[in-house]
Amino acid sequence: MAGQKFDTPEISNTPLIHYLLTHTAMAGRPGAGPALALSLVLVAIVCVFTGLCYAELASMIPIAGSAYTYTYATLGELVAWIIGWDLILEYAFSNMSVSVGFAAHIEALLEWFGIHPPLQWISPAYLPTGLQDFAGRDLYQPGWHFGFNIPAFLVVMLLTIILVRGIRESARTNNILVLIKMVAILAFIFAAANFIKPVYWHPFMPNGWTGMLSGGSIIFFTYIGFDSVSTAAEECKKPQRDLPIGILATLVACTLLYGGVAICLSGIVPWNSIMGDAAPVVNALKRLSTQPGGSPLRWVELIVLIGAMLGMISSILVFQLGQARVWFAMSRDGLLPKVFGRIHVKFRTPAVATWVAGFVVGVPAGLLDIGTVSNLSNIGTLFAFVLVSIAVMILRYREPERPRSFRAPLGPVFPVLSIVFCIVLMMGLEVLTWTAFFIWLFVGLLIYFFYSRHRSEFAGTR
Repeated sequence: MAGQKFDTPEISNTPLIHYLLTHTAMAGRPGAGPALALSLVLVAIVCVFTGLCYAELASMIPIAGSAYTYTYATLGELVAWIIGWDLILEYAFSNMSVSVGFAAHIEALLEWFGIHPPLQWISPAYLPTGLQDFAGRDLYQPGWHFGFNIPAFLVVMLLTIILVRGIRESARTNNILVLIKMVAILAFIFAAANFIKPVYWHPFMPNGWTGMLSGGSIIFFTYIGFDSVSTAAEECKKPQRDLPIGILATLVACTLLYGGVAICLSGIVPWNSIMGDAAPVVNALKRLSTQPGGSPLRWVELIVLIGAMLGMISSILVFQLGQARVWFAMSRDGLLPKVFGRIHVKFRTPAVATWVAGFVVGVPAGLLDIGTVSNLSNIGTLFAFVLVSIAVMILRYREPERPRSFRAPLGPVFPVLSIVFCIVLMMGLEVLTWTAFFIWLFVGLLIYFFYSRHRSEFAGTR
């Protein structure tokens, strides 16, 4: 669970913190094992600090928006560009992860009905650890192979068409989807509780604190979206009281549900048997359903499949919408070409930005495995939170009198803790992920200094 195993030790596949402390390479990420539940608690604590910092920054701007909007209005163009460029990375790779997971659930749904499509068209073209069946037999060797994950590509493109035509987010629809997801999670927890074998929980931390930290770094993207609560500062009657309660309640609920799944999942199958699995819960239920007395779990598997797929569709929609709006906003401010700001004549949506975002996500989702894309989503998200926390500290020094409907408590403690914990989680990711991230930032800065800086709305004032 929350790990990845390679055949030979390599520096590129070693968590950065492990390499800095020991100067030795590892054969992939150490899994958290059953201690993934503790990893989830760690991530929730980090999210408390970052969420309250995000809330303070959002409360300084009297409009709704993203971290890009807030930093552009308070810290200027360069910082806003870095965050905007980073948000594109976060949203894109987060949706790639969800799309690959969705494809794995589509495959499981087809198998539930006895349909077995060709493996090459439902598997990523790049499989760093290969692909094995339930018996451990190799279906694909590690590396590239001829194939394309068609379900992952199609779900992104179909939702892109919906977004181009226009969609309004309904609170009622969103609440129904959340309820369905909660029913699916609780159905799994209650069903799996009858099949738990405590022996699978020993050792509870098979890879020690390194494994737990690496687990938190890997599953961080599951908490993406909690920060939307923090943007509601202007709508709270008593923001200094209501906002922390809202953020804490959201994180506690998520952690209890996620933790329950992690504890039950690691208790019904050996944790290392589901490393790198894009649909671990469903596949664990599939294994148990073949055991004596496990036939009722086939129906639980179907409930979990439906709940998970609906949840992933809503997640892809929200983040594709957000990504397209970031492209649109940066184009509007002159930081990206004006073509990304074109509005569809009939549907009045940012059609070009939406289509670009669709292909940017859809094509890599068909080629890459879930481990590769989730890592870049995590490091992008954590870096964005670091910048938000730094921005809060800078603005407290530069503009102490600026109106804030909410202020993170205990002076600089929360922003500092947010920065420290986010960097620690980032260091739990592999050296290869850090390398790719720095390349992404370097390319972004080249674009800014050679293009965006000379065409932005402030270009004429320099």
